[in-house]
Amino acid sequence: MRIYSVEEAQKSILKRRPLDEWPVGERVLDSIARVFGERLTPEQAVQRILREVRQGGDRALREWSQRLDDFAPHSFRVPPQELQEALRTLDPQVRQALEQAAARIEAFYRRQPLISWMSQDLGGVLGQLVRPIRRVGLYVPGGTAPLPSTVLMTAIPARVAGVQEIAITVPPQRGSGQVSKVTLAAAALAGVEEVYALGGAQAIAALAFGTESIPAVDKIFGPGNLFVTLAKRQVFGVVGIDGLAGPTETMVIADEAARPDWVAADLLAQAEHDVLASAILLTPSGSLAQAVQAEVARQIKSLPRGEIVAQALEHQSGIVLTRDLHQAVELANAYGAEHLCLAVRQPWEWVDKITAAGGLFLGEYSFEVLGDYIAGPSHVMPTGGTARFASPLNLMDFVRLISLVALDERTARSLAPLAAQLARAEGLEAHARAADQRAIV
Repeated sequence: MRIYSVEEAQKSILKRRPLDEWPVGERVLDSIARVFGERLTPEQAVQRILREVRQGGDRALREWSQRLDDFAPHSFRVPPQELQEALRTLDPQVRQALEQAAARIEAFYRRQPLISWMSQDLGGVLGQLVRPIRRVGLYVPGGTAPLPSTVLMTAIPARVAGVQEIAITVPPQRGSGQVSKVTLAAAALAGVEEVYALGGAQAIAALAFGTESIPAVDKIFGPGNLFVTLAKRQVFGVVGIDGLAGPTETMVIADEAARPDWVAADLLAQAEHDVLASAILLTPSGSLAQAVQAEVARQIKSLPRGEIVAQALEHQSGIVLTRDLHQAVELANAYGAEHLCLAVRQPWEWVDKITAAGGLFLGEYSFEVLGDYIAGPSHVMPTGGTARFASPLNLMDFVRLISLVALDERTARSLAPLAAQLARAEGLEAHARAADQRAIV
């Protein structure tokens, strides 16, 4: 793991790239050419899948599922009894862990306020009505590893927010069409009965446009690979989306008091997600930087996903030597990390100075892996620097706000001339006349 100066890091690992500039390897492009019979960009490939599913419904879904997953069932839906059976036969210790995680997630979101309100202070009644979205789709990745935690982290907030219909899509295992039993068990535990063995851009198309067997949703949630993210971007407007998830990322700010082995372990934990994952340490301590570098080299040797980790550490990760902790915080705010961990002596002293992060983890016992699974807040957080303007998944994502306007006659008559004046300033005479008529009643 390389050690950078601030200037070097700002030109490399701290430099944000837009979605269109994500690196696409030759292996991916060759794979697209084999499947589509011509050289296409990932965006063009996704566009074709979306168009064909929109036009062809279930028939197109089966064709693309056969091509991409070697699986073309009559029905993509996993029978509800299979979900319950998966939960019943789950390893008791795994079930206990899932149940405790589910309880903490629900307890956290039960505390988030969703408030409808009305006021008579401005004449008549003005207010805000909170209404849950009717139907949502949750995309749960499963291509390289099952992610039951993502089921809990998306489905439970949706249920707490009052969403009535929740549909989950999960990529099946290639050839068999099977979905991981632990993922199915998590769906049952979260109270979801509608699960489809369907992944990739074709799953996003089915959720957005609907098919004969899969009803369309109103909003799509959940992380995914490049093709899933591109598909979500292309269907936005037809449906809502929670955001465009990029590769996962962790940034650690540490001082000389931090334990090098723990810091290294936290960086490696993030790097094993994906070859595009980012794991960055900011520290003013040269001795800590060298100790963490040595620990990373030692610990990586025994990791089963060591090859993935090594690629992530080589390209998007590193250790940055800062002038002091103040500069480290400035860099972190400019970067807007998905996860920002403060492994410093007095982490609470820095909280008010943090302005951009998906999740803020204070102290070495609030390590990010707990946030992935069981701390409470959803692990679906803004990536790619979007923490500068976006928030982690929360109840507000699953509801709509409706403005309520019920003015009394006196207020309406007093406001009408002002509205007419503004309308004429905009050249909208019909607007002005509608206001004039109320003013002279």
